[in-house]
Amino acid sequence: MKAKTRSLLAALATIGGTAAWGDTLNSGDSAWILTSTALVLFMTIPGLALFYGGLVRSNNVLSVLLQCFTITCLVTILWLIAGYSLAFGNSWVVVGDLSKFLYNGVGEDALTGTVPESIFATFQLTFAIITPALIIGAFVERMRFSAILIFTALWSLLVYAPIAHWVWGGGWLGEMGLMDFAGGTVVHITAGTAAVVAAITLGPRRGFPNHMQPPHNMTLTVAGAAMLWVGWFGFNGGSALAANGDAAMALTVTHISAAAGAFTWLMIEWLRYGKPSALGAVTGMVAGLGTITPASGYVGPAGALVIGIAAGAVCFFATNFMKQKLKIDDSLDVFPVHGVGGALGTILTGVFASSALGVFSGQEDISIPSQLGVQAIGVIATVAYTALATWIILRITGALVGNRVSDEEETEGLDLVSHNERGYIL
Repeated sequence: MKAKTRSLLAALATIGGTAAWGDTLNSGDSAWILTSTALVLFMTIPGLALFYGGLVRSNNVLSVLLQCFTITCLVTILWLIAGYSLAFGNSWVVVGDLSKFLYNGVGEDALTGTVPESIFATFQLTFAIITPALIIGAFVERMRFSAILIFTALWSLLVYAPIAHWVWGGGWLGEMGLMDFAGGTVVHITAGTAAVVAAITLGPRRGFPNHMQPPHNMTLTVAGAAMLWVGWFGFNGGSALAANGDAAMALTVTHISAAAGAFTWLMIEWLRYGKPSALGAVTGMVAGLGTITPASGYVGPAGALVIGIAAGAVCFFATNFMKQKLKIDDSLDVFPVHGVGGALGTILTGVFASSALGVFSGQEDISIPSQLGVQAIGVIATVAYTALATWIILRITGALVGNRVSDEEETEGLDLVSHNERGYIL
């Protein structure tokens, strides 16, 4: 949703449990947010789980599926206890208070805008779930399961919740006028930044970069990618918090950018390597989706086309630069796709949201130079805080349980080492 509207709704949701504005339940809006909530959860389980699961080696597929599944459970519990309140409670300058502890005041009659506050809280929960789940793509096949759980718990409360508050919960970036409709900063930049910090901290997998096996099951990956594409309609369209023109346009531009990102990546790959790949198509699609996310409720269809093309091209070259030049084993390309894409989309929102660009116009009456300054501050602040906090959290998890499995365990695969099960019975 639009940043100022989202902040207003969050603030009103804390007044006596029932919003004073829009205090009449709208069944159409509620039905759309109920549907969107299911779609966004569908993005993590099974969408992201299958997408990531197919990309790893066969002796690690079950570990990735279980990591996504367990993160869903863990973050749900933490969100109920404190996460929702820290993100959307009354502001303590940089984070919410604990007035919504254990969903205090979130009863059947409590509203956020025109929808029940219970579904607003659950919709926001699905965002809080997928963000740390995205990060596991950076350290698959080599991080201890216990370390993942401790890292996820600390990161969700100390990184995700405060930044969600900054942007959507009445915090300083929302008050400054940052335009982030559905999570360019809150979801994609945080996940991408945390991913590259984790990849550097843990170090590369054995055999990286010259002796790595290809993805073991591209069928799973393409199926998971298709689920992500469909689920993203709830991710972006649902962020309008209403069944209205903002939701319709967000859904429309989301689809356009996904298609443009996938097609652009395919064409570049075809020209450079002689053949287009399924892996390139789905990676370009995710790049297009992540990049349009902050802009989705602000830009028009032509602007979305440009954003999608830019996403496919920029994220393609960022991915190659990370692996070939920097030799950083961000295993499933979380930073170059989500981090770079989220930052690119956040900046381009400051351009294509403007209503003064002819056919490329968006919906907002803004000064492009001024808005670009605000967008840049949002990107820089999010990257800086996330990088520092993630590094500290990884140091804590390393001291408590050790972050990385042994070389022998990595060779055997985490399916057996961590769970005493196999993804495939041969």
